[in-house]
Amino acid sequence: MPRIIGVDIPKEKRIDIALTYIYGIGRTLAIKVLKAANIDLAKRAKDLTEEEVSRLATIIQKDYRVEGDLRRDVAANIKRLIDVGSYRGLRHRRGLPVRGQRTKTNARTRKGPRKTVGVVRQKATKAPPPGADGAKGK
Repeated sequence: MPRIIGVDIPKEKRIDIALTYIYGIGRTLAIKVLKAANIDLAKRAKDLTEEEVSRLATIIQKDYRVEGDLRRDVAANIKRLIDVGSYRGLRHRRGLPVRGQRTKTNARTRKGPRKTVGVVRQKATKAPPPGADGAKGK
């Protein structure tokens, strides 16, 4: 399993798909990087030579922000929004959708599982069947 920038990429997948396992690299960027490194898109990750892997790693490290650096930047941006007190920061703080989605329904990913709100009733005592108390019904 080749290791690029600290990420094990799957060896059985095509290299253009396997590179998307690195945080911050999508399909378009993967294709761009492979063209810059002169690597065939149809090649499997297990078929890469050590020289090709090192070429990929140097291009990605030199030109793009990925993995830890990107995660740190995203976290810093969110923290800045929260500290400034912007509307988006408040939505992040409350764990609600940030980009204007509805929340009456369909916000389960951000809000988490439903918390049912309602009255908790005690179990009613079972009444004896009619005629069980010895009185005759008229």
